[in-house]
Amino acid sequence: MNSTRRGLSAVQSAQGAVEHRGPLLDKYLPSYDVREYHQARVRAEAANAYAAFRSLDLKRSRIVRLLFGIRTLPSRFRRREAPPDTPSTSFLETALALGWRVLEEVPGREIVVGAVTQPWAPVVRFHGLSGPEFVEFAEPGFTKIAWGFAASPEALGVTRVATETRVAATDPVSRRRFRRYWRVVSPFVRLTRRISLRMIQRELERSRRAA
Repeated sequence: MNSTRRGLSAVQSAQGAVEHRGPLLDKYLPSYDVREYHQARVRAEAANAYAAFRSLDLKRSRIVRLLFGIRTLPSRFRRREAPPDTPSTSFLETALALGWRVLEEVPGREIVVGAVTQPWAPVVRFHGLSGPEFVEFAEPGFTKIAWGFAASPEALGVTRVATETRVAATDPVSRRRFRRYWRVVSPFVRLTRRISLRMIQRELERSRRAA
């Protein structure tokens, strides 16, 4: 396999990669304390790559299910019962059901989702706001989290897919709390992002072979 093909299939992190900062994230969270960026190149049109993201079901990954189970242990102990089984839905639908909110979307190309929360709390709750409310939110004791997905055409039949997460604390105390939390969970967040891009790659490859 030549280097071009390897480049098309490799998932890249921000280190050593040519980064694409989507204008939508710049609009809603231009300043941040933490940023995670991952990208991959896929053999598909941008609209098809974007559709693959919108239908992405991370629960199909055993590793992601395990990570999610570990993260929700505190809330499950507090309830003293296992959460009810829920039908399999896309990652985006699951996020919105948890309280996240779409801040803006360019259909077929890019989406930004956001919430304010206290991720260090034993039971994490996400509070979705409208785009203008999210930009203006500054109540101490919280973090503002925005994440996005973008599909950018690079050549005929080749698209760069990228996922980016930005986090900004609203005060110094929350910033210190978040940084302690982030030191623990960041490896798992990065792994989940890379898995999501690989799942999109595989789904697009299956669709291309079936066509």
